[in-house]
Amino acid sequence: MSNTAASRQLKTLLLEAKSVLFTGPIGPDGDSFGACLALAKATAQFSTATLHVGGEANFRYDWMPGAETLLKDLDLADSYDLVVVMDGDRHRLTPVVSALFQAAKATALVDHHGSSSPDGYDVVMLDATSPSTCEMVYTLIDGWGIALDKAMATHLYTGIIFDTGGFKHENTQAATHRLAARLIELGVEPSPIHAKVLHERTAGGLRLLGEVLGAASFYGEGAVAVGVVTEEAVSRLGVVSGDKEGIIDALLNTAGVELAVLVSEKGNAVRMSLRSKTRVNVAALAKSLHPGGGGHVRASGCRVSSSLSTVMETLPGVLVAALA
Repeated sequence: MSNTAASRQLKTLLLEAKSVLFTGPIGPDGDSFGACLALAKATAQFSTATLHVGGEANFRYDWMPGAETLLKDLDLADSYDLVVVMDGDRHRLTPVVSALFQAAKATALVDHHGSSSPDGYDVVMLDATSPSTCEMVYTLIDGWGIALDKAMATHLYTGIIFDTGGFKHENTQAATHRLAARLIELGVEPSPIHAKVLHERTAGGLRLLGEVLGAASFYGEGAVAVGVVTEEAVSRLGVVSGDKEGIIDALLNTAGVELAVLVSEKGNAVRMSLRSKTRVNVAALAKSLHPGGGGHVRASGCRVSSSLSTVMETLPGVLVAALA
């Protein structure tokens, strides 16, 4: 099915539903929040349904228009007619949202990750060539003839700059800049958004950044950089959600580094964020580390049920081999 046909079907589902949940994966980022909030606000222009957006915004996103309406898992309704998964497939939902997804009368996917599967949805809009899900949402809103306001423009701009790294990543296209210009014309203020989403961190986060970079390990003649975040450091420094963002970019932007990984310890599991410059498909690498891993060609992640020490015994060799 083409995305044009999927767009029409999605609007039909939104019109027919009496309750809708817009949701992203565990640990939603700027693209997920922006896509969910923008599409929910646009849907309110033609739907009388109860519209909920799931998620909990940290300090990087709590300023966004409509952020106060975001619902934590425990505050969601008992059921929804339609669940729309934005910027990440159904295998990465929280347990609560996954149950709501399974019980919904209809489901939809709007995503740009090439590693996402179209299976398990009634309507699928999947475009791996799009720099961000927010750019896909813009196409939806524009195709439905809905005029953007400043709030929706801010949502979309936030997602675009997050997934393009402030227009630095190779997924940035000419159309991305043209859309950004239009959003700015609608009143978006770029400077504070860039500061909040891409650069600010708490005092604890700043200290964490220093510790991780100071203890970073290098392999493969300096082509691989690995940083580690322990639970002890998170507790000791008072790190909050959002503080880890940007650390992986600092590792990757080290001279001579082609592949960078941030390894974060959490309970009996380890989360790995992977980034590469030009040579490594980290979406495939993440999936090789765990079947549920994936993301973008140059930016991906995975979560494995293992101890930090066990992961670090084998990970460096896997990373060096990926460069071969």
